[in-house]
Amino acid sequence: MRRATASFVRRSQRQFSQAVHPPLQITTLPNKIRVATESTPGHFSSVGLYVDAGSRYEDPSTSGVSHFLDRMAFKTTSSRSTEDMATAMDKLGGQIMCSSSRESIMYQSSNFDQATPLALSLISDTILNSAFLPDELDAQRDAARYEIREISQKPEMILPEVLHEVAYGRKTLGNPLLCPEERIDAITGDLLRDCITNWYRPERMVIAGAGMHHERLVELADKYFSSLKSAPMPSVSSLQPSATQNLPPHLLPSSSSSPSLYKSLTRAASTYLYPTSLSTEPPLSPLNPHSNYVGGIHHIPSTTEFDQLYLAFEGVGIHDDDIYTLATMQVLLGGGGSFSAGGPGKGMYSRLYTHILNHYTQIDHCASFHHIYTDSSLFGVFASFVPNAPGQRGNTPAQMLPHLANQLSLLIYQSVPKVELERAKNQLKSSLMMALESRAVEVEDLGRQLLVHGRKIPVTDMTAAIDKVTPDCVRRVATRLFAPSSGNKATILTMGRGDIGDWKATLKKYGVAGA
Repeated sequence: MRRATASFVRRSQRQFSQAVHPPLQITTLPNKIRVATESTPGHFSSVGLYVDAGSRYEDPSTSGVSHFLDRMAFKTTSSRSTEDMATAMDKLGGQIMCSSSRESIMYQSSNFDQATPLALSLISDTILNSAFLPDELDAQRDAARYEIREISQKPEMILPEVLHEVAYGRKTLGNPLLCPEERIDAITGDLLRDCITNWYRPERMVIAGAGMHHERLVELADKYFSSLKSAPMPSVSSLQPSATQNLPPHLLPSSSSSPSLYKSLTRAASTYLYPTSLSTEPPLSPLNPHSNYVGGIHHIPSTTEFDQLYLAFEGVGIHDDDIYTLATMQVLLGGGGSFSAGGPGKGMYSRLYTHILNHYTQIDHCASFHHIYTDSSLFGVFASFVPNAPGQRGNTPAQMLPHLANQLSLLIYQSVPKVELERAKNQLKSSLMMALESRAVEVEDLGRQLLVHGRKIPVTDMTAAIDKVTPDCVRRVATRLFAPSSGNKATILTMGRGDIGDWKATLKKYGVAGA
């Protein structure tokens, strides 16, 4: 009986391992485009093209290009009219879209397997043959202006953007995802074509697929993208001095992206941890200028219903071993809205709920955030609260800042109880596993992992790294990032009516790094 039980356990373990690690194949085409597939079962397939590009690559002369490349995707090409493109997209029987973010631009389709050749044909056509007709550009300029107005009226969407601009001095990671309004008319077809030529090189591309045969995807990729020729990387000496100072040894992009700019901005404030390598870092990429975190304070006058306060610090990049501890800390702080239906995964036991939201009724929303990039990240907490205005019993940012600073201080100076830490680790692991149940997320994850790491990191490696996080790890990383000895600078953003007061004295009182 014992031998039979052991045999059953070993067989179950093998089956679980095969389920967690679907067969992965990677092929590099002669022109250096990498093609990767995971043979996961299902009726639907997903395929995507992922480009090492995005808003952090922009400079003053190209600002806004990523936004317009997103908006101008799947329009008229030299081989398809607008009507032909729309008809072909309808034939897919699924969804096809383009999305730009700070460190990547992706073209992705979810469709029945027999429609995969058509999906790749459409992606190839929009990349290689876009016409960028003047009337279509004019229409997208009007749409961009509307988009800017709409997003500017939604604090939860625009403030993470402003926070990045303040934290990184409006350069590299501080470049806006949205095209600045004064740049809209400067975006021309010639400028878009120039940026495609400079950015869309095959060595900077990955084609990923899930739910299809690898050999078939390789053939299709070669058919539709073999015309792209790899080019030598520019030498470091040929770049501008600002792009070559303090270049880090790991500059291949990874970021969150989604079907529309609205979702891009929303997910930019999300808590999703993208897979990261536990091995050596990728080689230097001189095309990706090093982010330069500067910190600072900024106030936006407003008379909206709630005042807003953000407190952020620079965190570690995606290739740093401490990224798992920092991601666990973000889940540990957690938070959310003042009302929640509860239930598994709602974070009702997180610190910002139990320490702040459950005690102060004037706070509408309080949550932690963690934006992860290749060579940096932005970690912090924010609160949305009733303002101290006539007829209202609210608070000023100066009264709210101590609550946020105290939560970071507790991570530095107190050991996290093991039960609380295990809860956060389990929640983070389950979020990772459940996210990968989506075929679209699975193929996006595969494509961007190859851009970042050059290989696929199994989710079991990620969960194993999370399991190794201890209370001592949390205190060490918190001290590394937030303690006065870290030398880190705070980024503080307020929106509303109130005054932040002597914020340096407040941070010093709680033993948190400041200016």
